[in-house]
Amino acid sequence: MSAPQTLVQAALNRLSARFGSGLADAAANLAVLAQDAPERFRREWELFREEVELEAERLENVDPSAPEADAVSAPASSADPQDQIDQIRAQVAHLARRLEEQP
Repeated sequence: MSAPQTLVQAALNRLSARFGSGLADAAANLAVLAQDAPERFRREWELFREEVELEAERLENVDPSAPEADAVSAPASSADPQDQIDQIRAQVAHLARRLEEQP
């Protein structure tokens, strides 16, 4: 082979080697994801069920005549914006703690 042909062949060999290893890595990552998917789905489903149960309890315990009854789900526009922000931050912190507690 002449020098240009050798360079082209070498480039093709290296490209195929790199793509081959990239495909192998991608296949390995997919295998790991497929292996972890059922457990992750189970955890997410359990967390969703807990959230639904807590929301149902909250709705059962809400006094419809109370003006703050919908404050958690839909803050009133007349309420202080800083209070709304504080409530949202507290909810986010609570959810973050629950997610960290999950195994």
